Amino acid sequence: MAVAAALLASAVCAQSSARQKGMEAPASSQKLEPAVEFDNAVKLADEARLAGRLSEALDLYAKALRIRPQWPEGWWNVATILYDGDSYVDARDAFRNLVALDSKNGPAWGMLGLCEFQTREYDRAVVSMQRGRALGLGANIELESVVRYHAAQLYIRFEQFEIAFEILTEFLQIGNESPRVIEAFGLTMLRMPFLVSEIPPDKREQVLIAGRAGFKMAAGRLDEARAALDELLARYPNAPNVHYAFGVFLMNQDADAALKEFRRELEISPSHQPAMVQMAFEYMKRGEHSTALPLAEKAVQLAPKMFPARNVLGRVLFELGQVERAIKELEEGVKLAPTSPEMHYALARAYTRIGRKEDAAREREIFKRLQDQSDVQRTARAGVGD
Repeated sequence: MAVAAALLASAVCAQSSARQKGMEAPASSQKLEPAVEFDNAVKLADEARLAGRLSEALDLYAKALRIRPQWPEGWWNVATILYDGDSYVDARDAFRNLVALDSKNGPAWGMLGLCEFQTREYDRAVVSMQRGRALGLGANIELESVVRYHAAQLYIRFEQFEIAFEILTEFLQIGNESPRVIEAFGLTMLRMPFLVSEIPPDKREQVLIAGRAGFKMAAGRLDEARAALDELLARYPNAPNVHYAFGVFLMNQDADAALKEFRRELEISPSHQPAMVQMAFEYMKRGEHSTALPLAEKAVQLAPKMFPARNVLGRVLFELGQVERAIKELEEGVKLAPTSPEMHYALARAYTRIGRKEDAAREREIFKRLQDQSDVQRTARAGVGD
């Protein structure tokens, strides 16, 4: 792979030159000799790749790309050879050329995201991988699984634990209960913003127990989830996020017991914003808006960029009749989470209350569109592995 960068740079230069001149010349205006040279290079490159002579294949593919830099399959072959050889920077550049040629190529976007993950360009990586997932990764189940796993890890690292949990839940459809998936579930349950490879050794057992609980919760195997959570509480009663995880588990079964766990979490971690948000939502559901208000206000103060806190504060203020203030919170929530149907629905209600009919109609339309998209995605995920 020592010559990979030079070969790639040469082909990239050729592609840049071709872009400056527009698209390739029509076949009728090309000389026969370059076309023959291209076909021969491709034939020999394919033979070398299939025979495992990858350095030779790279050389030949680069030769073909110098002749025809707008050749997507060539960029794919070069990029995948480089990726398999752990030449992630060169592979990244090759995949970027490929998606520039074919922006609808889901597998290429997915692979680009994996390269960017390896080069620690995490913000770009998660965007690339999610674009690949949205476009579709074809029938490549292995690629789909790897991209899903790495995207979930990045959302964990970005402290978007609920999104990560939802992505990891897709592994249930293919029966993947591997230790790495369990560890990722554990990180979401314990709200630890690490990649799986970064889990501290002294936290690994705790993460595994929490991960088993999370996986069972996602699978609807509540008795098994409860058993894992009981073990987690028994072994780590004072560890951060343990009582919060148990409270989330209890919310749909025993809300009073869940509130008790959230209060216990706040005793251990007084600035635990997610516990405050959960409590505020529960008190709002009970109609105890005056009790919910200080919790919601504190949650927004602690984490002003977390949209669930803006959501619950705006809705509580709405119910207390402080509609103008509610609108400010909900509008900020929409800015933070423009794809959240719930945010747009709540804002539509607030606009309606004060007679802003056009704004309310716009928000209801956005809500409906996002809800329909969410339903389609949920149906698609449910069909994985059928």
